[in-house]
Amino acid sequence: MFAVEVRDHIMIAHSLPSPVFGPAQGMHGATFTVDAAFYTEEIDDHGLVVDIGLATEALTEVLAPLRYRNLDEVPEFAGRFTTTEFLCRHIFDRMAEAVRGGRLQDGGRVKRLRILLHESHVARAWYEGEI
Repeated sequence: MFAVEVRDHIMIAHSLPSPVFGPAQGMHGATFTVDAAFYTEEIDDHGLVVDIGLATEALTEVLAPLRYRNLDEVPEFAGRFTTTEFLCRHIFDRMAEAVRGGRLQDGGRVKRLRILLHESHVARAWYEGEI
């Protein structure tokens, strides 16, 4: 299987109001490095999985509504714990929409997507699935 991965980052604030989160219950900030990997069985006639420029633009657009936001104030996230895992799935869903909508001009070749968020240099989470 072939893959191309692009990277961006977001800075957010949020709280995780449950005792299970210990000191992260209170408001705190996070800078996430975000990787989006696109998988296909076959490359195109130009030797591409996807155009890296288009993939980078799509990721930047998907992340824009989260950038420098207090996630506690995002209506769509009301009542949810905005954990790293939760954010992986949220970003995955938006990127999958972009792929399905032809944003990457991949001709339907991309069959799988992985969104990986690096919470720090020692912790990361991801969500991976079929498109």
